[in-house]
Amino acid sequence: MTTKPSRDEALDAVKTLIKWAGDDPTREGLIETPDRVIRAYKEFFAGYEEDPEQVLEKTFEEVEGYDDAVIVRNIRVESHCEHHMVPFFGQYWFGYIPDPKGQIIGLSKVARLVNYHSAKLQIQERLVHDIIEDIWSILGVD
Repeated sequence: MTTKPSRDEALDAVKTLIKWAGDDPTREGLIETPDRVIRAYKEFFAGYEEDPEQVLEKTFEEVEGYDDAVIVRNIRVESHCEHHMVPFFGQYWFGYIPDPKGQIIGLSKVARLVNYHSAKLQIQERLVHDIIEDIWSILGVD
């Protein structure tokens, strides 16, 4: 893994991109732009600072023979393409039939896990794969 650049290095990189685009980063309207971009990127890519196991650490074992489908729909996905660093948007639907002798996860946890994985540079196919892998791992599914 590479060493994370300092905040000052990131600010300089944004200034360089502004110059590359053909503008002046010292122009009044752009003076605070590098700082705004860095703060936005920190939010966009917060998934690099989180742990998926903490997101799903609480499961429910008292399912009392519950074997109906558990479904959550329309989880908004906002992520950034790892090839172009441009945003992509969509919806995530998730459903499963719990093992009546196993565990279930709260539906809000699924949404948090989607947000965790989408807060990284991604491709859509890996996003889906990583979410499912984490859920299976936490629930102990083979």
